[in-house]
Formats: sequence, structure tokens, C-alpha cells
Amino acid sequence: MKPKIFIDGEHGTTGLQIRTRLADRHDIEVLSIPEAERRNDDLRRERLNDADLAILCLPDDASRQAVGMLEGSNSTRVIDTSTAHRTADGWAYGFAEMDSGQRAAISAARFVANPGCYPTGAIALIRPLRMEGIMPSDYPVTINAVSGYTGGGKQLIAQMEDDTRSDHIDAPHFAYALPLKHKHVPEIQAHGLLNRVPLFTPSVGRFAQGMLVQVPLYIDMLSGNASIARIHEILSDHFAGQSIVEVQPLEECGSTPRIDASELAGSDIMKLYVCGSADGPHVNLIAQLDNLGKGASGAAVQNMDLMLAS
Repeated sequence: MKPKIFIDGEHGTTGLQIRTRLADRHDIEVLSIPEAERRNDDLRRERLNDADLAILCLPDDASRQAVGMLEGSNSTRVIDTSTAHRTADGWAYGFAEMDSGQRAAISAARFVANPGCYPTGAIALIRPLRMEGIMPSDYPVTINAVSGYTGGGKQLIAQMEDDTRSDHIDAPHFAYALPLKHKHVPEIQAHGLLNRVPLFTPSVGRFAQGMLVQVPLYIDMLSGNASIARIHEILSDHFAGQSIVEVQPLEECGSTPRIDASELAGSDIMKLYVCGSADGPHVNLIAQLDNLGKGASGAAVQNMDLMLAS
């Protein structure tokens, strides 16, 4: 019998992308709710409890509500794409490449919290250095990032694309989360193994999909004979053998004039770059990904496949 998958919130940006990815899959059965019935809690509860696996593409409070709808004897497994459970006990963190044992943890879990798009890039750059001990736990990490506007969901998409709206945004690029309390910060700190709260400055560009996450570092504030070559070696060893996270050759930053935020739009790959001069005091670590690919819907489908294979 085919496993039954229910996407709660399938008509939102992330949900639509997941539904598109599953459209040609013949190994699963997708349960659905008409858009007009998306707020019908009785129907949602029925689908949630009928499914073998539910993918929640909802705001935080609605995701918590959906988990609360699962009946006590029910065994529905859950992937939550919201921020509601990313640091919660009892939830596996759905970044399969994060550590060597993370795939197994996701595969065995009933509840999986899909990572955020920005944190996926940031954690990929920070955690290996923390695990190796080359970055102190209290290092003052700064994270500068730009995302495609689809990361803001349907409302921001409409604001960016529909110039007849009273709240239309015509800026080519804008910073936001200016009070420096973005909801992804706790997730980055927890899974980045940081004791000090990182300084995270996100922004949005006038392109639909794509993302760059940059973590600039002072080499002399790192430990263990740190160098740009050593940092590249740590990242390369950490992600060796991975098919989705790709550490680019060290010389790549010297040979390319630019790294395009939208290059990986439509892809589930994430590329990591180590940039700087061999004799310089600084290194800039850059993650390049699609905010709706490895940063959201692509990761959710990857986690679904890991869970279904167990």
C-alpha cells in the first residue's frame, strides 16, 4: 500500500512547491483539501489522522494547532516547515547533512522540524568549525544574507510583483528585521553550537528565488592554527561524500568575479565557498542555495523520503 502524504497548507508558497515536486511521484498517495476548505478544521483533522506522514506548511501557531489535532493512538509522522519546533525537545532537526548521524535521526523520528532557509546556509558554514574546535563557542558571529522575495510568502510576492497595490514594493533590494530579533536566530544559535547570540542581518532582493548567506571571520580570532586552507579542509571533510551540499574548490573564489544569489534557483543543491587571500586576516564563508529548494520545499521532500525509507 502506498504511504499517504498530507500537505497541510498546500496552497501556500512552500506547500505549492512541495506539491509540484510530488506531482509525478507514483510511489505515494497525496491527500488534499480544496483551497476553499483550507480553514475547515474538521477536514484538516481527518486528513492529518488519515495520513502516514503530514507536511505542515503553516504559520507557527497553526502548526502547533495541527500537531495538537493528532489523536492519541495515531502514528502520523510529521514534518513541520514552520519555526515552531526547530529547537523543541522531541523533534529531529531536518538538516540531513548537518552531522554524520543526522540522516539516521531523521529517518527514525516521528517529528521532524524542517530547517529555515537562512539557517541552512549559516549552520552549514558554522557548525563544522565549532565541532572541530577552530571557532570558539563565544565567537562574535555575524551573518549577512540576501534572499529571493518568495521567502516572504504570498503577501510579499504580491507586494513585489503587483505594482497596482497600495503597498507595492519597488525597491531593488531592502534590509528588514532591523531590531535584530529575526525568528531564525535561536535556531542558528542552537544548531550552530554557539553560546553567544549571532548577529544576523537579512535582506531581500528583486529576484524570485535564490539566496546567499555570508559569514565573515577574523582568522586571528579562531583557534588551532587557523588559516583559509584549514577552514576549507574542515568544511570539505565535514561534507565529503554528500550529493546535495557541495564545497567548492578553494581557488573558485579567486577565479570567479562574482557569486550570483539566484544561480541555484530551481535546484536543491547548496554550494559552499571559502573566500579570501591566503595571507589575509579575514575569510568570508558563503552559502549559495535556493530559498525554496534546499532552503524549504526541497529539504522537506528530502526528509520525507528519509522517513518513508525507514
